[in-house]
Amino acid sequence: MSEFLEALKHSVLLQHALLAGVAASVACGIVGSYVVARRITYIAGGVAHCTLGGMGAARYFNKVLGWEWLEPLHGAVIAALLAALIIGWVSLRAKEREDTVISALWAIGMAVGVLFIARTPGYYEDLMSYLFGNILLVSRDNLVLIIGLDLLVVAVGLGFYNKFLAVCFDEEFSRLRGISVEFYYLLLLCLTALTVVVLVTIVGLVMVIALITLPVAIAGHFVSRLWQVMLLAAVISAALTTTGLAVSYQPELPPGAMTIALAGGLYLLVVGARRLGTKRVSG
Repeated sequence: MSEFLEALKHSVLLQHALLAGVAASVACGIVGSYVVARRITYIAGGVAHCTLGGMGAARYFNKVLGWEWLEPLHGAVIAALLAALIIGWVSLRAKEREDTVISALWAIGMAVGVLFIARTPGYYEDLMSYLFGNILLVSRDNLVLIIGLDLLVVAVGLGFYNKFLAVCFDEEFSRLRGISVEFYYLLLLCLTALTVVVLVTIVGLVMVIALITLPVAIAGHFVSRLWQVMLLAAVISAALTTTGLAVSYQPELPPGAMTIALAGGLYLLVVGARRLGTKRVSG
């Protein structure tokens, strides 16, 4: 830990990584609470895997066609929003089974991403970083984009808190009150998509769902109101990403995987402690 703190003073990469982790945690706490409450974790998973197509295409255009202004995160934003809107439209309007459409988009997004990356120099290295994340590669431009997306997610997530709350817990009552359930559901999916993009940089698309749900699940054992869950989940997520970065620094382990391992361990510890406490009280 002391080596990490010393390196943090001088390493711009570590400073960017730390800021990115904290910024992502705020969006994760807010949107993750909505995702868990609305029970759309599977949609977030489909969106996450679709981002690989956008990231692969963006990197191909950047490296092969010379579009230097286009970053993988830009492609991820486009792919994630497009996937979220398609899934939302199918869920609300079309007659196709939602899970079938999500599976199709999931597979197409992954396949398109792999094909583009295969035609781009540095295929294996970049594929690993997209799949499992590499917070240490966050550039200044990426950090600005992450913070910008984070501010947008926080502003919309908190600005429409009451509307999202109603849509998440009681759609019929929301309609009776004149709330446009379809609009706010699609807006929530778009916020989820942007949060997924932010988290892909931190832990990779394979482990995005864990970071969206585990801090919220942990927070739910200690508080009950949704705004309290949001606040506590954001704090827990920030602590996990920071600790994961610090613990993985000296042994040179992947920070994203370390963060998820810590989150999973903490969740199991909390669940086990609560059940043990319940048995003692009932006994």
